[in-house]
Amino acid sequence: MTTTVETPPDRAEAATAASVPSAGDRTRRRRLPLGWMIALPVPILILIGWHLGVQYAWTLPFDIKMTFLPTPGEVALRGVDLAVGGVYDDSFSGTLWEHLAASTLRVLQGFALAVAVAVPLGVLMGRSRLLFRMLEPTVNLVRPIPVTAWAPLTLLIIGFGDRSTVFLVFIAAVFPILLNTISGVHQVPGRLLEAAAMLGTPKLQSLYKVVIPAAAPQIISGMRIAMGLGWVILVVGETVGISTGLGALITQAREQSRTDLIIVGMIVIGLAGFIADRLLTLIFSVAFGRRPIQK
Repeated sequence: MTTTVETPPDRAEAATAASVPSAGDRTRRRRLPLGWMIALPVPILILIGWHLGVQYAWTLPFDIKMTFLPTPGEVALRGVDLAVGGVYDDSFSGTLWEHLAASTLRVLQGFALAVAVAVPLGVLMGRSRLLFRMLEPTVNLVRPIPVTAWAPLTLLIIGFGDRSTVFLVFIAAVFPILLNTISGVHQVPGRLLEAAAMLGTPKLQSLYKVVIPAAAPQIISGMRIAMGLGWVILVVGETVGISTGLGALITQAREQSRTDLIIVGMIVIGLAGFIADRLLTLIFSVAFGRRPIQK
C-alpha cells in the first residue's frame, strides 16, 4: 500500500510564491538597465556640443571661448596617458592612480572624522533642548564661513601637508552631517521612545537602538552631501604645499597651461565623487535592510 503525503495548501502556495519572482522584483530588474539608458543621452549631447563648440570656435555666455579648449578626443588621449602611459610619455604619464589614491585617503580621513564628531553631537543636540540652545547659535555662526576662508588660517596654524587638507575636508563635511542629524532626531516620533521605555530600554541605549535607526535616512542624506563637499574642497586643500593628489595635479597643469590635463583631473574628481556616493548608498542599504533610504 502506497501512502501519499500531500503538501498543505498554505505551504504549497508559499513554496510556489517563493520560487516565482514577484512583480516588484521583475520591475526592478527592468528598471535598472532602462535607467542607465535614459541617463546616457545627456553626456552624449554634452560631448557632441563640446566637440562642435571647439571645432567652430563658439563663444558661450560669460564670454567662454570654446576655441581655447581641447576636443573630447584629446582629453580622452590625455586620460589614457595619465592612467597607463604610452601616449605622451611626459612627467604626468601613468601617475593617475598615485594621485587618486592620495586624494581618496585624504577625503576619507576628513569624512570619517566629520562623521565621528557630527553624528553623536547631532543626536545629543536633537534630544537635549538645553544642549541645542547652548550650541545652535555657535554652529550657525561658524557654518556660513566658507572653507576657502579657512584655508589661509589652516596653513598658518597647521602648516603644509596632508593634515591641513584633511582638516579642510572635515570643516566642509561636518556641518551637513550635523544639521541633518539634528533634523532627523527632531522628527523621530515620541511614540517610538515611549514604546522602547515600556519595553525596559534605558534612555541611553534608546539613543542608538531607536533614535539613530529612526533618523537614519536624514543622517545618510547629510553624509552624502558631506562626501560630495569633501571632493569639492579637496582641490582647495591640495593647491599649496602638496605634490601628490588630484588637486595638486590640476594646480601643476594650470601652471603649465595644460587645459587637457586640467579637464582630465576634473573628470576624475567627478567620477570619484560619483562612485563614492554610490558606494555609500550601497553600504547603508545593506546595513539598514529595507529601511527607506534616499537614493
